[in-house]
Amino acid sequence: MKRYALALDLQDDKRLIAEYEQLHQAVAPEIQQSIKDSGITRMDIYRFGNRMFMIIDANDDFSFDEKATADAENPLVQEWEQLTWKYQKAIPGSKPGEKWVIMNKIFELSGTERNDG
Repeated sequence: MKRYALALDLQDDKRLIAEYEQLHQAVAPEIQQSIKDSGITRMDIYRFGNRMFMIIDANDDFSFDEKATADAENPLVQEWEQLTWKYQKAIPGSKPGEKWVIMNKIFELSGTERNDG
């Protein structure tokens, strides 16, 4: 299992942010299926202000390149991407045309072991 953390900014407009959140209350089953078909087993999206944070859990065969290729060939996914780009904007430091950017993990706390001395 692989885990990825990604970031994206939204337009800094409360009305647009509310519309964007509303869109995500009814994501088309075909869009959800395309995500699952790529090998993503779980996706959570969080927001603070206009900053978005996404956590993806994917199987070991998952590839962002293969997902991008499949998405490019799927008219419904392309329609969704065009629709959502109205609300999104490139995060500082991203490459031209890049939406979600992969974040680097800098810390992990795991386990429940206690050391009582």
